[in-house]
Amino acid sequence: TRRFRHNDMADLERVLKNIPDEKGKLVAVDGLFSMEGDIAPLPEMIPLCKKYGARLMVDDAHAMGVLGGGHGTAAHFNLTDGVDLIMSTFSKSFASLGGFIAGDEEIVHYIKHHARALIFSASIPPANAAAALAALQVMREEPERIQRVNEIGAHMRREYRRLGFDIGQSETPVIPILIGDDMRTLLIWKALFEAGVFVNPVLAPAVPEGRQLLRTSYMATHTDEQLARVVETFEKVGRQMGLIS
Repeated sequence: TRRFRHNDMADLERVLKNIPDEKGKLVAVDGLFSMEGDIAPLPEMIPLCKKYGARLMVDDAHAMGVLGGGHGTAAHFNLTDGVDLIMSTFSKSFASLGGFIAGDEEIVHYIKHHARALIFSASIPPANAAAALAALQVMREEPERIQRVNEIGAHMRREYRRLGFDIGQSETPVIPILIGDDMRTLLIWKALFEAGVFVNPVLAPAVPEGRQLLRTSYMATHTDEQLARVVETFEKVGRQMGLIS
């Protein structure tokens, strides 16, 4: 296993070209990154994988039901045919348990019978399969929910930037408030919680040192009034804690 720097295509190329041609190569990447809400640059990554004979697997745990009309990151870029394997959990937008992996039948069959996590494992309970299918039906029949959650994400990114918060490179309804210190992150999280706004504090080593953050994420069911309250509370707490001026 070899790592490349986050969304750094020059570093990915450095890694790939140093692997012998006869070796199998699989590039595994998140589609939508769960902490800072940025997206993998598939339009640059796919040609690079083809150049060096590597297969590409996209973990779309946080993109399914959100990007690409709900179909995920590859669909977001209209590049579904350029990705070899797409996987996702059922525990996010599908509101269930379990997950799936999609690709060529031969590859999926091999994974099913050889992947360590699947050997001697039971299938997911019928109730969880039914819940995931029901969620999929909602995504297909109510696309306005997907549109709404992305509109909310765009609105909240504008509001946080307007107030002066550092939200990094977020492009999605996962929006970080970058703080950069463990204790300060926890103090601001506590102040927000006591004011009625729940966010997730994320500390090192879950994120690199200096990238500690408050992770905010949104649902299609959040109302405009709730969002306005969140913005107002963030502004008040941010000024009190010296995070914004």
